[in-house]
Amino acid sequence: MTQASPLLIAQVTDIHLFANPSQELLGLPTAKSFHAVIEQLQKLLPQPNLLLLTGDLSQDGTPESYQYLQDRLKPLGIPTYWLPGNHDQPSVIAQVFNQAPISPKKSFSAGGWQFLLLSSAVSGHVYGQLSPESLAWLELQLQQNPEQPTLISFHHPPFSVHSDWLDRFSLRNADELFAIIDRHPQVRLVVFGHIHQEFERSRHGVHYLGCPSTCFQFMPKSDNFALDNTNPGFRLINLYPDGSFNTQVERVKYAYELYTGANGY
Repeated sequence: MTQASPLLIAQVTDIHLFANPSQELLGLPTAKSFHAVIEQLQKLLPQPNLLLLTGDLSQDGTPESYQYLQDRLKPLGIPTYWLPGNHDQPSVIAQVFNQAPISPKKSFSAGGWQFLLLSSAVSGHVYGQLSPESLAWLELQLQQNPEQPTLISFHHPPFSVHSDWLDRFSLRNADELFAIIDRHPQVRLVVFGHIHQEFERSRHGVHYLGCPSTCFQFMPKSDNFALDNTNPGFRLINLYPDGSFNTQVERVKYAYELYTGANGY
């Protein structure tokens, strides 16, 4: 019998950790703001059934930064899945993330849903693109599970977020992605990071969700690089076996002085 209760997902993204946990990015010690997120996750009742890490887990791509992340996540005991962002080193992540509850799987089922995790990172570039191999894999996975409601995740947004500077670094081949999704009505949700802000949009019955960062936030609808004074956060998503869902953004109390200098993104 299919479970009637929802599966609770916590999406955590754009952590930007360093080998040195005291190092700051744009005036913010990213390890400290991430710790505030971890504390809030620990207090949730019920606890999330799984964590989804949607990229830019590290700022410097070092083994030490990923080890720090693994050490903070392990005590939660929550099954955790990850995908890389433009600042990450996927091969380094794979070497470090070798202990439960972190899993290397990019296709799995939970709560009656199928989860498909893609890499949109392009080595040496800030913008995103899904490789032909990734798109072919996505098509195959969707063909094999036509009846199962599906959540797809990657790092870069497939839409404009109406910030001129940030839109230059979005997913460059979104039309190829949309063509595949349009052929598979079981796709219900697409979630991503990269934009450091809350975002929601629907297209052809599919809901697309962007998520706040666990560190600094970008100013929405800004022509030029600018930071917002909104607190760090994460997203909670309840997934029901019938394919329905609800979602909300959680913010943590973490005050810091806004950086007003040059774009370090």
